[in-house]
Amino acid sequence: MTGMHFSDVLISPVVSEKTNDMMIEENKYVFVVSPRATKIDIRRAVSQRYNVVVDRVNLVNLPRKPKRAAKSRYVTGKRRKAIVTLVEGQGIPELSQAV
Repeated sequence: MTGMHFSDVLISPVVSEKTNDMMIEENKYVFVVSPRATKIDIRRAVSQRYNVVVDRVNLVNLPRKPKRAAKSRYVTGKRRKAIVTLVEGQGIPELSQAV
């Protein structure tokens, strides 16, 4: 996926109480990313988008979930989360102030 724009890699940030605690205490940020994105793609995308230095990227593949609408059943598509650790002293203020 090299050469892709950061908007193709980063789908959305995950903002909840748990991720807010991770932002404050551990300097980790959580994003929903493209299922085809690699750790290198995610590192570049976060660095480009937020002008920060990324220390580490951990990926979590989320399971497909069964859903039901009326009588028809289906499963959701593939999903993937990235937990991005920033270098000490770095931060993303627009995400930290969201909660």
